[in-house]
Amino acid sequence: MKRSGGLGRAFGVLWSASAVSTLGDGIVAAAAPLLVTSLTRDPVLVGLSVFVQQLPWLVLAPVSGVLVDRVDRRRLTVAMNAARAALTAVLALAVFAGAASLPLIYAIGLLLGSCAALGDNASSALVPAVVPSEQLPSANSRIFGAYSVLNKLCGPPLGAALFGVAAGLPMAVDAASFAGAAALLSTLRLLPRDEPEPRTAARPPMRRQFTEGARWLWGQPAVRTLTLALCLMNVTLIAGFSVMVLYAREHLGLSGFGYGVLMSSGAVGGLVGAAVAPRLQARFSSSVLLRVGLVLETLTHVGLALADSAWVAGAVLAMFGVHGAVWMGVDRTLVQRAVPSELYGRVMSVFMALAVGGSALGALIGGPLARAFGLTGPFWFSAVVMAALTAFAWRPFSRSIDDRGPAAAVPRAAAVAD
Repeated sequence: MKRSGGLGRAFGVLWSASAVSTLGDGIVAAAAPLLVTSLTRDPVLVGLSVFVQQLPWLVLAPVSGVLVDRVDRRRLTVAMNAARAALTAVLALAVFAGAASLPLIYAIGLLLGSCAALGDNASSALVPAVVPSEQLPSANSRIFGAYSVLNKLCGPPLGAALFGVAAGLPMAVDAASFAGAAALLSTLRLLPRDEPEPRTAARPPMRRQFTEGARWLWGQPAVRTLTLALCLMNVTLIAGFSVMVLYAREHLGLSGFGYGVLMSSGAVGGLVGAAVAPRLQARFSSSVLLRVGLVLETLTHVGLALADSAWVAGAVLAMFGVHGAVWMGVDRTLVQRAVPSELYGRVMSVFMALAVGGSALGALIGGPLARAFGLTGPFWFSAVVMAALTAFAWRPFSRSIDDRGPAAAVPRAAAVAD
């Protein structure tokens, strides 16, 4: 494939598909909690709507990574986007018809989470399949920049505004975005080394292939440390964010549209983070950036627990956006450079199972914490846990994790032998 400046046509297609679908998801990110709170104000039931979308990552982890390494990743990504388009269309029709209920929302959320567990793994594997290793920081930064603008900045207020016009409208827009992403990805061309190979030999059992991915990840200290840290960070993050709609409306006194604007404030910081992440990665070691990230995440929870106005909460979320963009750039580049192509799906399934498994656990405990200790309770809990994680991970996140850049810190390894 010819490359002249930029990151190439294939990356442009992948970026465009990601941008289309992430805008739709950003719209629903604000509208879905508003839909749930129109049916219940119980924080446990609100948190459960987040939990059901994370649960499939735990159940499907042994299957998703192996499947990604066995099938054409483009086709799997297209199929999962098409399935998500159909599911969100069903929810939109139910809302328009006045037939939406919590059981229906939970069921569709569970199915959407299942599609994400398969599709997002395959989609992540497509980035190093269309971009050379040396350009991964720039590629990841551009993807996260689009995510910050469309999903976090534009999507939530737009979703809240559309919800005010018609409750089913945001879901209909999301369905259209998934359909558009599927159409774009069907035209994607990969680098020659990542084109699917002919099926000429018998494949080993799926259980053995999954074990290979888990053993490889556990044998790489840097990737293992990142994975465990991210798991616990997601527990603490989603514990608070699972009831954010109630925190915004009842603790901060915001309207539905105000909630959407608050959720978009993190995107302002995300844009700054995405812009500076490649330069920070070039100037500082990954260990420094990871340590600073742990401190900033701890302060995020303290700030939200203490915030008594939307302006303070918005400023805290903007700071979190900067940190999130830089952290994602560091850990994603480390993993993408480290994992062999033939093991990528299997390793990422373990990585994402633990990361999203942490989100599932956070969503499960966030509601009970809010019910027992008030709407700031989950943030105080998260601040304490993050302080402990920072102290525990400070030494492992030393310069030994990365002395000369991500590629040097975690050398590519051969597939684990049986």
